[in-house]
This record gives sequence, C-alpha cells and structure tokens, in this order.
Amino acid sequence: MEFFFCCSAQSPVPPPPLHTYLTNGPVMGSRKRPSEGNYEKEKEHCIALFDQWSEADQVEFVERLISRMCHYQHGHINSYLKPMLQRDFITALPAQGLDHIAENILSFLDARSLCSAELVCKEWQRVISEGMLWKKLIERMVRTDPLWKGLSERHQWEKYLFKNRTSEVPPNSYYHSLYPKIIQDIETIEANWRCGRHNLQRIQCRSENSKGVYCLQYDDDKIISGLRDNSIKIWDKQTLECLKILTGHTGSVLCLQYDERVIVTGSSDSTVRVWEVMTGEVLNTLIHHNEAVLHLRFANGLMVTCSKDRSIAVWDMASPTDISLRRVLVGHRAAVNVVDFDDKYIVSASGDRTIKVWSTSTCEFVRTLNGHKRGIACLQYRDRLVVSGSSDNTIRLWDIECGACLRVLEGHEELVRCIRFDNKRIVSGAYDGKIKVWDLQAALDPRAPASTLCLRTLVEHSGRVFRLQFDEFQIISSSHDDTILIWDFLNVSTNGQSEGRSPSRTYTYISR
Repeated sequence: MEFFFCCSAQSPVPPPPLHTYLTNGPVMGSRKRPSEGNYEKEKEHCIALFDQWSEADQVEFVERLISRMCHYQHGHINSYLKPMLQRDFITALPAQGLDHIAENILSFLDARSLCSAELVCKEWQRVISEGMLWKKLIERMVRTDPLWKGLSERHQWEKYLFKNRTSEVPPNSYYHSLYPKIIQDIETIEANWRCGRHNLQRIQCRSENSKGVYCLQYDDDKIISGLRDNSIKIWDKQTLECLKILTGHTGSVLCLQYDERVIVTGSSDSTVRVWEVMTGEVLNTLIHHNEAVLHLRFANGLMVTCSKDRSIAVWDMASPTDISLRRVLVGHRAAVNVVDFDDKYIVSASGDRTIKVWSTSTCEFVRTLNGHKRGIACLQYRDRLVVSGSSDNTIRLWDIECGACLRVLEGHEELVRCIRFDNKRIVSGAYDGKIKVWDLQAALDPRAPASTLCLRTLVEHSGRVFRLQFDEFQIISSSHDDTILIWDFLNVSTNGQSEGRSPSRTYTYISR
C-alpha cells in the first residue's frame, strides 16, 4: 500500500493531518508514480497518528482510504485480508473445552463432506472419531429413510445404533467402513428392482372349495389373507406355514385391514367383522350395507367402508366393540369399489367411471375426478396424489386439490385390479396376470417419455392379480390362481439365473 505526500526537496515540512488527504473522491486515471525517499518517514508518521485514534476512527479512515484506490489495489487488499479473516473453529473450540460444539457442527455434514473433513488435519479427524460422527450419520439416515431402517433390521446392525458410548459400541472406524457397505446394498436393491431380479416364494392356499385370494396385508412376522372360501388365513412370514384360520363370514372375504389389536374384514355376505388378532375371536359384527362390502380402511378412530350397494359408510371407532355409524355418503351411480382417506379427504372410486372426493371432517362432497373411460377398480391416495386403476386398462395420476389428471400410464392388457405407490414407485396388478413396476418420479415429470415409465413387468401368476402390497425390499401379491407370491428384491441369488427370474420355493396348505 502506497501513501504519497507533498514535500520540498530543500526543506522538508511536516505533513498535514491525514484527513486532509481524504477530502476528495477516488483518484482516477493512471497509476501514481513510485514513492520517493521520504516515504518511510511519512509512513511511520501516519502509523503513529493512526495508532492514536479510536477503533471507530481507524475504521472510518481505512474505508475512506480504500475508496480512493483503484481496482487492482482492492484485489491485493482482498487477498491480504482473506487469511486474516479465516478461523479454524473446529480446532479452536476443543481448545476452549467446547468439543461438543465442534462435534455438533460437523454432525450436519453428509458422507462426502465428512470424508473431506477427516482429511483437513489430525485435529478434525480426532473430533470426528471421538464424536462418533459416522455412527450419528447412519443413525440419522435410519431415522429418516425407510430403506435404511429396513436394512438395519434385516442385516442386524441396528443393535449397534442409538446407544450411548459403552463397551458394546464399536469404534468410529466400524461405522466408517459400514457406511459404504450400506450404500452398496442400496445400489444393489435398486438395480434388482430395475432389472426385475428377485427371489420368489410361493404359498399355495388351495383347499377343497376355494379358488382365489382376494386380499392380503403383511408385516415382518405374518401375512393375513382373505379368501374366496369365506375364510381368513394367517401365515408365518418366515416359514410360510398357516398359523390360524378364522371362520365366520358366510361369503367371500373381499377386503381386510389389521393393526396390532384387531383385524377388520368385509365380505360378500354384506357384513363387516372385527376380530382380535391374537385369539381370532370375533369382537364385533357390523350389519349396514345391503350388498357386498368391497373395500374398507380404518385409522385414528375412523373407519370408511364401501359397497356394491353404491354407498359409502363412515364409522366412528371408539373401540373394537364400540363402533357407530356417523354418516352415509351417497353420490356414485354404481358399485363403490375402493376408498381411501386421511385427515383432510375421503376418496372413493366406482364402476361409474368417477372418483369422488369428500371432506373427512364434515363428510360433505368436494369434487369429482373424471377421465377414466370405464369403471375404476382400485386407487391409493396420499398427500396431493391419487393413483387409480381401471377396467379401461390404464392407470391415472391425479392432483386431488385441483382435480387435474397428471399422467396416464398404459401397458396392462386387462383391468387394473390393484395399485400401490410409495415415494419412488407405483406397483400395479391386473387381470392379465401381470405385475408392473413404474417410475413414479418420472411419471410426475411431463417431459418424461411414456416409453421410460414402466421399469419392469413381472409374470409369475397364472391367474388374475387381485391384491398386492410392497415395501423397499419386496412385493407380496395374491391371485385368482389361489397363490400368494413373495417377490424378494433383497436376498437375490444370481447363480446362473436369467434376468428377472429366480428360483422359487412352494408351500402348499391343505385344509384338514
């Protein structure tokens, strides 16, 4: 930085006060001539004056001084100031006894950034290691991502998570090496979904007078299915053996849902029955609909049922034995095949080709979604998205708030009987015996070509697909062919198997 002052060659005079040099604006034009011999003395005099001022005066002076400089001088000053303004706070905080703050700051990093942070210096590496930040990163992923949570349970490394520092907890290096293995597992699962690679297990449900499994639901321990032979069969998810048969309906079991306490079923005998999960005892029988109960959903003390009689019934569930009818919704002109709901809307679909939206709180009609050319057999509703399947062989995606059809998926050759979606995929089953896996995010992108939307078609059922459910690792489906199939995309054997096909295990249940 150069300062220039006027002086006489014969008799130097003291320079005037510094502020007199800053009364004018920035000096424009060519750079000033090099400093002459008195520069060092003048500089020391300036510094002496500068040191006598208050901090506020010093700042004001420097600001005015900088305003008189040219662009290349500003760049030089910027380069000079940068390292002075930088602080290694991760190293400084532990020195002040604030290790926990340094750990907390670094705990917000993603995996790539955490790898880079470990390479900064030994002190950063120590903070990451002693703070068990790789363990915390994995715990954060398990809390927020169902795929990570499922992997932690299935591969049993969840036992090393969410524990305080004890002798049972491995060192940070264990979690550091575990992270890329988890990523590899996730990439393998995603590739299996895309390529249709799976391990297949088959439950043969046939008995003397049954032909068809109309509905199912599963968890980690069991599969509960509703059959055409009027029974509900509960299967062990691991051994695939039949654990229990519930009887009482006098017609086919067309729909069911269960939670940790009860199973609720709807039948072609027009009744809804409530069963205790543990004992199989009938706790309640609801007689309201005049024809077959085609679908039902319950959650948070509310149940909605729909029927071939064209009506929708809304029930208050105070307890399994205390269920009262709140309201009957009428408006469809044909059988109501499916319902779904959340705190805001009840959504119903009918053979009359329409989807109707109702207010959950008031049960008042809101709007109709029109577009399907034939009756609608299935739908799922979540957030703003409704996905429906129809006997026009198509799947439609809808925005429930405005009623707009966002996309039409074509590919099935017969009626689309069942449909489910999550954040990544739509999985559909149809009367053509096929299960199709679709890319949900691509389907929601209007720029995506229609030819890219169907990721894989799975063909194993020999009859109509009636119902399916899926998660990040598997699809479980049921069919008119009297089987339940488990399509496992996690535990896939690749020894000599062609793409999209895997060896199957078959279990047959013969009624006694």
